[in-house]
Amino acid sequence: MSSVNTAIQLITREQAGNAVNAATRRAAAGTAGTCSPALAKGPWEYDLAEALAGAPAYGPGASNADRAPAATPRQGQLPEEYKLASDAELDVRIRAAKEKLGDRAVVLGHFYQRDEVIQYADFVGDSFQLANAALTRPDAEAIIFCGVHFMAETADILSTPDQAVILPNLAAGCSMADMADTDSVEECWEQLEEIFGTEKDDAGRVPVIPVTYMNSSAALKAFCGRNGGIVCTSSNAKLVLEWAFERGQRVLFFPDQHLGRNTAKAMGVPLEQMPMWNPRKELGGNDERALLDSRVILWHGFCSVHKRFNVGQIDKARAEFPGVNVIVHPECPMEVVDAADSAGSTDFIKKAIAAASEPTTFAIGTEINMVNRLAAEYPQHTIFCLDPVICPCSTMYRIHPGYLAWVLEELVEGRIVNRITVDDAVQDNAKIALERMLAARPL
Repeated sequence: MSSVNTAIQLITREQAGNAVNAATRRAAAGTAGTCSPALAKGPWEYDLAEALAGAPAYGPGASNADRAPAATPRQGQLPEEYKLASDAELDVRIRAAKEKLGDRAVVLGHFYQRDEVIQYADFVGDSFQLANAALTRPDAEAIIFCGVHFMAETADILSTPDQAVILPNLAAGCSMADMADTDSVEECWEQLEEIFGTEKDDAGRVPVIPVTYMNSSAALKAFCGRNGGIVCTSSNAKLVLEWAFERGQRVLFFPDQHLGRNTAKAMGVPLEQMPMWNPRKELGGNDERALLDSRVILWHGFCSVHKRFNVGQIDKARAEFPGVNVIVHPECPMEVVDAADSAGSTDFIKKAIAAASEPTTFAIGTEINMVNRLAAEYPQHTIFCLDPVICPCSTMYRIHPGYLAWVLEELVEGRIVNRITVDDAVQDNAKIALERMLAARPL
């Protein structure tokens, strides 16, 4: 099976009217095109376009329409030799650099990363799995995180002070994480304190507990650490909410509304007790009564990858493949999760497929690179993405073998580029929230 990037290149050539032979046409078969022909270009072209425009952007892909904050990190120009190098040349250079560095460097690859990069990863997993994987290599001088910015920050928080965490392309951010900025959350918190007060109830519970998804900045993890809050992942969101409800009368959950809503709904929290907080509106667009009656206050944020999935896609899959097993990520909208057979984290999805003993048809609602890789890894099953359009995570796709070769060869020469560092004060408070997550157990 061809990689997602290969399929994008072939589809784009076909759409442009360029001839492709039968073999390459078969490699791209079964797809309904891509969401942007610009995906076929090198990410350095977006870096240049952003520099000329004077404003950051997420680039083509699922987050193309999301507005990037002015403070979004930008990547400087990649040296020309890496832009011009062929895939074969980059492969030789990356493997040679990794061999020279040996145990001095460890490469981490997120599930959503393109195959052309993931092949060089020493560990593959979700964001928290990878941050913890880095802890198994305490002697590594450099941790190269092939993921996005908030993941590299978490790795820096959990790694030792003398380890350098490197993000191959600084423009690999996360539009969902950017939807909850520190100033907006602080302002929300002040307004909630004015409404709820700060006194504990008769059961010793504070008025509100902040819970941030792992997909958030280090600053927001630190905010939770300072304010009695906690971090959650898509794997342990239920456990974390149970922990929070034991200690607080209600929860402020950010940045992803869908993970918060789907998790709380499954726990029996009524939808009318889950108001949305839109930071652009007064009181988040709510009245005081709705907030006082709330159990979970949801932030107006979302993942643009998982927002693409809809019930119509599930209906189509069931019509075409009777008995299909539909599994979606809990970042999908509630109606999609309700219509699926099951919902869970990337690790849940992977384990569900691995556990199937008989040939099964799976329709998966998560990022296309992971789905494509699962289909190749488990050929005894029929595995396809619910969304027929190839539309990868915009920011994950900013990582390219050219950037990986560059940062590795710089390390060989004794130079550290694209280092991600989290301020000590932020680290301390963020680590408190992360440690609460690790120790979380309902009372």
